[in-house]
Amino acid sequence: MIAAQGLRLPRSLSGALPLLALLLLWQALAMSGLLPAQVLVPPLRVSDTLIAMLRSGELERHVGDSLWRLAAGFAIGASAGLALGIVAALSRWAEAALWPMFLTIWQVPVIAFVPLLVLFLGIDESFKIAIVAIAAFFPVALATFDGIRSLPPAWFEVARIYRTTLPDLIRRILIPATVPAVLTGLRVAVTRAWVVLVAAELLAADSGIGQMMEMGRQLFQIDVVMAGVVVSGLIGFLLDYGARAVERRATRWKSA
Repeated sequence: MIAAQGLRLPRSLSGALPLLALLLLWQALAMSGLLPAQVLVPPLRVSDTLIAMLRSGELERHVGDSLWRLAAGFAIGASAGLALGIVAALSRWAEAALWPMFLTIWQVPVIAFVPLLVLFLGIDESFKIAIVAIAAFFPVALATFDGIRSLPPAWFEVARIYRTTLPDLIRRILIPATVPAVLTGLRVAVTRAWVVLVAAELLAADSGIGQMMEMGRQLFQIDVVMAGVVVSGLIGFLLDYGARAVERRATRWKSA
């Protein structure tokens, strides 16, 4: 029993070993003098910068602004993606009319929409929310469409025989049966939206994690830039981890 518990410790720490190795390599390179200290700042200096920004409230402000934009844009984009995925999957006419254009635009990198959005929306909050909504829209719509189309046609025949109304069809059949696919699409969408938001803030914003990093670059404060990298990576990890936890909890019935 004790031996079995002892074997669990290395396994639980195995996920942290690559991160620890990366930090040690980073520290070793910073101490080697191969690059100037202003270019490759050591991790201890980055941690000091993070602590100072936490105490001043600057980091909280940037993170709060970024997360608010993410939440607002994701809610809009995911809702629109769910609606389009359902409509296109249930209607052959809608699929023929909308899906070819959807798949074409899907191939365009989201960041390519930035110049157009800036032209029409400026660099205010609406621009950042719109770019997040676009990033979230496509994965959710595609996952919803594929989830519904993967259902057995017999289910829809039975619903047609019993004259099931569309709201009942969605509530009693589509939602329970497509939960795994839709949750996977939502998980992909939220992490994708976060990456796109940080990139957009790097280009045009007056606050947020991306803007914090950009201001650090302009002032040659590499410790601030690296602090932004650490925070954005941590938030991205937590978003993905939380989405996976929700996905596992919501689909426990599949393994029961």
